[in-house]
Amino acid sequence: MATSTGVSARESKHASKPVVDLVAATVRFCGDSGDGMQLAGNQFTNTSALAGNDIATFPDFPAEIRAPRGTKAGVSGFQIHFAAKEIFTPGDQVDALVAMNPAALVTNLGDLVRGGILVVNKDAFDDKGLKQAGYEESPLEDRTLSAYQVFPVEITRLTRLAVEELGLGVKEADRCRNFYAMGLVFWLYDRSLEPTLRYIEAKFGKRPEVAEANRRALRAGYNYGETTEAFASQFRVHKAELAPGTYRNIMGNEATAYGLITASIRSKCELFLGSYPITPASDILHELSRHKNFNVRTFQAEDEIAAVTAAIGASFGGAMAVTTSSGPGIALKQEGIGLAVMTELPLLIINVQRGGPSTGLPTKTEQADLLQAVCGRNGECPVPVIAARSPADCFDVVQEAWRIATRYMTPVFVLSDGYIANGSEPWKIPDVKAMPPLEIKHPSPLTNGEEFHPYQRDERLARPWALPGTPGLMHRIGGLEKQDITGNVNYEPANHQHMVDLRARKVANIAQDIPPQVVSGPPRGKLLVLSWGGTYGACATAASEVQAQGGSVAHAHLRYLNPFPANLGEILHRYEKVLIPELNRGQLRLLVRGEFLVDAAGLNKVQGKPFSVFEVVDKINELLR
Repeated sequence: MATSTGVSARESKHASKPVVDLVAATVRFCGDSGDGMQLAGNQFTNTSALAGNDIATFPDFPAEIRAPRGTKAGVSGFQIHFAAKEIFTPGDQVDALVAMNPAALVTNLGDLVRGGILVVNKDAFDDKGLKQAGYEESPLEDRTLSAYQVFPVEITRLTRLAVEELGLGVKEADRCRNFYAMGLVFWLYDRSLEPTLRYIEAKFGKRPEVAEANRRALRAGYNYGETTEAFASQFRVHKAELAPGTYRNIMGNEATAYGLITASIRSKCELFLGSYPITPASDILHELSRHKNFNVRTFQAEDEIAAVTAAIGASFGGAMAVTTSSGPGIALKQEGIGLAVMTELPLLIINVQRGGPSTGLPTKTEQADLLQAVCGRNGECPVPVIAARSPADCFDVVQEAWRIATRYMTPVFVLSDGYIANGSEPWKIPDVKAMPPLEIKHPSPLTNGEEFHPYQRDERLARPWALPGTPGLMHRIGGLEKQDITGNVNYEPANHQHMVDLRARKVANIAQDIPPQVVSGPPRGKLLVLSWGGTYGACATAASEVQAQGGSVAHAHLRYLNPFPANLGEILHRYEKVLIPELNRGQLRLLVRGEFLVDAAGLNKVQGKPFSVFEVVDKINELLR
């Protein structure tokens, strides 16, 4: 909820209106998938980032590619939480909601705080639109919306009026409605128009009439807020006090791509991505394909199996090999991942999780692929698993995954999710000169008749990464069980037991090569909240709020899920109770109970939506009572 810190006057070219200073605010744009709500949200996000606010966003896409216009199935939304302090979530409830049609209103109204600002496109509330949304009568004319500050604006008519001199057709004129809505909300929260005007020029400059129409619509919306008597005041959120540095706004999939490129450069390995398009992971493929200047090779395969096996081939050739997908695609890749485990080659498998099973909820978020990552292959097939906690964290997580993959010669799972992948936050651009290289040592040529042993292990139990074509290093790897040290095919029971134990011990040893788990809050007490992945923001904020109220609660967030940090068991036993919030039916809870014999409680949700802070706070207080 927005927090007011006072009222100040502002001089204006037009009528002077008071400006209410806020600590934070949450705004959501929603409408048909063709209404440009994602563009409106992104522009508001970028403008708020340039204003120095801390931000967190939550885009919400329809699952239907072409849902019938005006229906609830086709509603698209974009939520942004911006603040003058550090924040970790896109907000629980919405302070201002812009609904472009009745379907958008009915599907989003429940998230608007009582007394919140509701801007609706009055022109869309005709008989057809109301019927499609399930309204028997217009909510603008009964008392349905009496709990909110309602501003019915003729956005369609006013947009057409703003651009009528340009001679555009009705459809082209109506495409500018999102800019009109943007302009109005920009005025409401005292945002500058300049960044969006620059965007319009860059995006539409080759079509001058379209660029001018969007500029006029944007300014018309802004001027409407300034001149109409309906809005009594503006709101302002001052810049946040972030650590010094250069920042940019970044989305999770974008950060993943940049992190992969950075790891490639640090390790002096050419980056190869074998991928097959799938929501919500496709943007990693799209982003990497733009950066061939960094020796990035992207291969859009004919299917998921071809994608992962091509990546394995690239790894055998000495490349930084990556494959990306979501849950259904990961299921198809699992046999190939088993091959990478057996051949002991470094490979990154990035799973941007979504709602399942099967096609499930392809545009919604979930955390239900943890057991798939840890246990999802045939045979005894251990794979390290780490998870990103936020959009910007994806940059660091993939580099850590590549460090582990090359030090231990193993494939590594990286778990993201739709919430992280499509969300955005400020990212402090790192000093590349301060980033150490990722040292990779390939065996040197053998020229004196010495015999090369492909499964001769080092102190970490990692076998050598021998590059094809290196003199004296001819060797055999493959899916059949190998004899220890020599790499010859071997079916002996004792050797198989030995190799299975070696591979398991190699992965388990990673626990000694990762940071110890840290805890935020009291080092022991009544309750520990244990989270992983995209639940970080809600759990960290909820624990902090309860701590401020005097509650004996601490928070620990896991990046490393297989193996667990070496000190995790000791931490868990310091607290009387453990709560594990997850966007699944209790997968981490199952693993923690089995590993540490801790009777952890769960907070579980599978609705395609992230946790709100108050959901976690309520559960914490319930357990503390």
